[in-house]
Amino acid sequence: MSQNTLIRKSTGEKEPFSAKKFEESLKRSGADSDTISQITGEIEDWLEEGISTKKIYRKAFTLLRKEKRGLAARYKLKKAIMEFGPTGYPFEHFVGQLLKHYGYEIQVGQLVQGQCVQHEVDVVAIADNKQIFVECKFYNSQGKNGNVRVPLYIRSRVDDIIKKRETLPEFRETIFHGWVVTNTRFTSDALEYGKCAGLHMISWDYPKGHSLKDMIEEEGLFPVTALTTLNKSQIQILLDEGTVLCRQVSRDPGLLDKLELKPAKKKNVLAEIKELTGKYRQ
Repeated sequence: MSQNTLIRKSTGEKEPFSAKKFEESLKRSGADSDTISQITGEIEDWLEEGISTKKIYRKAFTLLRKEKRGLAARYKLKKAIMEFGPTGYPFEHFVGQLLKHYGYEIQVGQLVQGQCVQHEVDVVAIADNKQIFVECKFYNSQGKNGNVRVPLYIRSRVDDIIKKRETLPEFRETIFHGWVVTNTRFTSDALEYGKCAGLHMISWDYPKGHSLKDMIEEEGLFPVTALTTLNKSQIQILLDEGTVLCRQVSRDPGLLDKLELKPAKKKNVLAEIKELTGKYRQ
């Protein structure tokens, strides 16, 4: 019956509920087969015609949290990234931390002189003779995607910076690249232009195997907004201090001191972080 139940997507479109897709989303959270089977059964019994995917997510999240907080934290990953809002500033720091994990020195929110004008670059990443200028496009709603104007604009800005730096002796051996990173998706025109213009485009699920989601899940780079043991105001304090990754707290538990948590609460937070990041290389 549930396979024929129409559910409403964030775009307003309706599609039949897919138990297989739902089970895959639970599997990505790390849930075992028994938990997946149990929660899928409860969701199928609970479904009603026209229900939104947002309500299905909330119900599944609640059921997962009852099983294990770490599972719920992984399950809410996409939503957790959107909770960096309303400004894109924490997302810029998050992208910077991802690149730092891969061995780059990072600078966030830098003013960089171009041939014609000065530009504010969200992230500058440096490794050996390579420099990457990254534009971060943050959206706090799933219905918004980066259109072709985004890579058009970024290509012109990156080209202006490169023209200037190629005239400077200290950058004589440097290779420059332009990246655009978004937490949602790009339109087909944006991807087509970006690839043709030599920009490296990264979205939530593109490119396959190296998308934003892939990098987070494969390396355990979970945002602090995924934590279920902290409330929104506590998480905001961490974000305001530039703490965007659970791994940052794992390496320096003292970052939690500003939250003035009771010892038992702090222990629970660190336990959830360990559950999220423990099996990954630090």
